[in-house]
Amino acid sequence: MSFVGGRARVAVRTAAVRAVAVALLLVPVVGTAAVSVASVASAAGRPAVELSTSEAGTGGSVTVTGSGWRPRTLLMMLICGQSVPSRGVIGGTNSCANAGGRAVTTDAKGNFEKKLPVTEPPKPCPCVVHVATVTGGQAAADTVFMVAGHQVEPLPEESGAGRLAVLTDTRLDGSGGVLTWFGAPPARDLVLTVGNVGTASVKDPVFQVGTSHGVFAPQWEEQQWRGTVAPGRKARITLPVELAAGAHGDYTVSLRYDGKVLAEQPWGVARPWGVTLFWILLCVVVPAAVFRIGMAVVDRVRPRRPARRAGRHRGLRLAGITLRLPRPGGSPAPPSAPATPRTAKSAAAGNRVPKTATTPALPWFTPDNDPGGTANGQLSAPQENSPTTKGNT
Repeated sequence: MSFVGGRARVAVRTAAVRAVAVALLLVPVVGTAAVSVASVASAAGRPAVELSTSEAGTGGSVTVTGSGWRPRTLLMMLICGQSVPSRGVIGGTNSCANAGGRAVTTDAKGNFEKKLPVTEPPKPCPCVVHVATVTGGQAAADTVFMVAGHQVEPLPEESGAGRLAVLTDTRLDGSGGVLTWFGAPPARDLVLTVGNVGTASVKDPVFQVGTSHGVFAPQWEEQQWRGTVAPGRKARITLPVELAAGAHGDYTVSLRYDGKVLAEQPWGVARPWGVTLFWILLCVVVPAAVFRIGMAVVDRVRPRRPARRAGRHRGLRLAGITLRLPRPGGSPAPPSAPATPRTAKSAAAGNRVPKTATTPALPWFTPDNDPGGTANGQLSAPQENSPTTKGNT
């Protein structure tokens, strides 16, 4: 009996030693679960996140260290409730403490280190520290974190239906045209590849596409994709996205399915300069057209002044003046009178001889000093230095 009792005591001691050894091995594993997950993700070439502590109370802080991210990339760090790394942030950013979030930029090697204040999320724990890119391609990483003193509730049960997950980075295809430059609604196609990680097929899934401008909350719109994704299969999803007319600035396009945000994609929309050019031309053309119309109306309604009658010409009629040039050897030939209609008629009929019309003398000439006559015995007009028969006057 003593031999049997000794063997029993040895077996109990051996089992106790083994239990202690297993407990000592499990304690560091549990304490460093986040580090192990981060190491595995880093080894796989995916972004990884490490925390200085796995639990902290409100008002404290935790140091977040990341590696494997794209160089010079802007990241956002948040504490989110109702989330685990295997299922992600179930409620999207609505489950996160957005007011206590912090932004950080990775260095040239894709690493970063920054303190994050501990804030209670709007949803109960289990909680995670969610790190996601703000610009460029979509990338995210979650790490288990416990907010001390915060409410803890079990996660909602997963249904046996299919569950979709994003397999590749999302992108926006398409470009704006001339109409967009003049204020037409900008439109793009949200393209991504999803996989069915559930146990049942997903047929004609209904997605929610949201667009947000700046810090405003997204406005969701339901869109149904026609098709079936079998378990373990993947499919390429293309959903149209359209903004309001004249929209410009930095927008964010989000995709949500079954209450979970699957992807977010930034979208920078250029300003429609054609609208500005149109208003500038309108401000120049309209005043000019109004001015022209006003001038035309004034010209129509203005009273007309009576036209002035041309005054009678009281000067001498030069039609009857004929120049009489002296002959070289004798008296000048008498001027020939122009034929009048009566003279021409009489000459044609042979009734009488036409009368010779005499040219009336000009009032400032007298018969003595007529420049065309030979009264002074000269063939030309008298000169100042030439002697005259009448003498000086």
